[in-house]
Parts: sequence; C-alpha cells; structure tokens
Amino acid sequence: MKISDVEVILLEAPGGYDTQADDTGETTGFRYLAILRVTTDTGIKGYADLETQPQVAKAIVEASGAGLAPGFQGLRETLLGEDPVEVERLWHKMYMATVYYGRRGAAIQVISGVDIALWDIIGKSVGQPVWKLLGGGYRRRVRAYASTLFREQPSQMEEACRRYVEQGFTAVKFGWGVFGQDLDRDECLVAAARKALGNGTDLLIDAGWYVHRTPKEAIRMVRSLEAYRPFFVEEPLSPEDYDGYAELAAAVETPIACGEQEATEWGFRALIEQGKVDILQPDLSRCGGFTAARKIAHLAELHNRLVIPHAWLSDLLTAASLHF
Repeated sequence: MKISDVEVILLEAPGGYDTQADDTGETTGFRYLAILRVTTDTGIKGYADLETQPQVAKAIVEASGAGLAPGFQGLRETLLGEDPVEVERLWHKMYMATVYYGRRGAAIQVISGVDIALWDIIGKSVGQPVWKLLGGGYRRRVRAYASTLFREQPSQMEEACRRYVEQGFTAVKFGWGVFGQDLDRDECLVAAARKALGNGTDLLIDAGWYVHRTPKEAIRMVRSLEAYRPFFVEEPLSPEDYDGYAELAAAVETPIACGEQEATEWGFRALIEQGKVDILQPDLSRCGGFTAARKIAHLAELHNRLVIPHAWLSDLLTAASLHF
C-alpha cells in the first residue's frame, strides 16, 4: 500500500466566526475549516481536520521543493509513494522536510493532521480501531465536560450551569469571554457557577492565556478562586512562560493545566520539567498527531502527571481524541 495523494480541502460555512456568541452566550462555531485527505493506491482514504490557518495549510501541503535544499519541502511531495503504515519514520521525514520553516506552528499542525489520517488508514486497512492499535482499551467510557464561554452576569452563569447539568454533564468549564478584565467580577462569576453546580459537579476554569498576566498576578487570581474548588485552572499564563508556570504551580493548591498550544514531546518535557504543571492538555491536531501524543502520554506517566486531551474543532478531532 502506497500513498498516492495528499489534499487539503477548504470549507466555509455561511456566517459565524469562531468566537462569536449567540444570545445564550454559546459560540456559533467556526466559519473556515481545512480537511486533510490522504489517499492510497488501494483506495483507502484517511481523514483529519486541521486546526491552523486553512490557506497556509494548503500551501504547506502543495509547496514544491524542486531545486530547494532539504528542509524547504512541501508535504505532498514528501509523502507520495510512501507506505502509510510507517508512521514513526514518516513523522520524522515530514519534520525534517519542513524543519527550516516549521518545527512548530502551522507546519506541526499540518503534520498532526497527516499523522491522524495515516492512523485512520492503518485502522481501515487492518479492520481494527485506532485505540486498539495504540495499545488497547483502558476504559469503555470517557467522562465529558461541557466547555463554554464566561457570561457577563452571575445570573447568566447560573442559567448555563443548570442547562448543562440537565444535559447530564458532571463537569463544566468556563473560559475566555469577559474573564480576566476585572478580578472582582471574575470571582463573582465563578462563585455563581459553583453555587449553581453544587458540590456534585466539577467546575473547570480556562483563564485565557491571551490575557497578559505576570506570575504574581496569576497567583493572586488563582488564590481568589480556590474557595470555589476549581478542578483545574487552565493556561493563566503565556504558553511559553515555563518559569512563570513553575512559580504559579508551587504557590497554589489548585491543579494548573496547560498544553493545548504546545507541540512535540520536547515541548511537553519542558512543561513538565521546567513548568511543573499538574495537567497536560495535548491537542492531537496541534501536538503532532497520535505518534507524538502517545509519546507525550508515556512521558506524563513517567512523571505522574494527569493527561486531559484538548479538542476543539470538528467531530473528526473528537473521534480521534476519544481513541487517544
């Protein structure tokens, strides 16, 4: 079995933007989406969604490396004629083919999609689910948490909590939105959520790394919320502020989560060893796909860290994340 084509399909939905909220405070979904399709000469196709700038993803796949030195290649040329089962070797080949303009960012995000699609092909070719190919099932059910934006008023927070509990969720995460603009209001909103959820439902907080905070400001913020028992506080600092994360993690009782913006096992090693975070959040569409994510999971096991995969895209990523 050989790879015969690699394509990026650009999709656009009518109206709506990623962070635009409707009347209830929920986001309306994304407007643009890139789907990656890997085709083999046997007719088996693998799919993944790409969480990156769609036109950039298409350029990375279709770029010609003719006449260029190694490290400047496009991924389609790199993969044509290859055996899709050789995921470890192909991951390294793609990494080295893009190394001068990649190593992180869009290049790794496209490599992530290719890797997911390759595992999709392997599973289809042998008639086995990817979770079994990765080493076997440790669980038959996966706990889901609702993920939504912070509302502007405590009453709106309470209403959102009631709605999610009625749907059967046992954990709710609020993030972004108005959070981070006013510390007192932040505490009022979190207090309202805890009141509505009661003691039987976990409350998760995504503080929003786009809000600039120093480590001491992050410590003050997390401590102000600890009375409301958040399951974790996610990304209160810039993803690259490893020293700041270490300072924060040492100063608070609440578990600190980070990793949705991180990539490769090297990046997650820095989060663990230098950042000292409690919970790793690898996103399959960003960290390097299944091939990188299983190394990250093994690394977390060695360091006794919790792994909660991040997934915010289409049902393709949700399905892949469930296998992981």
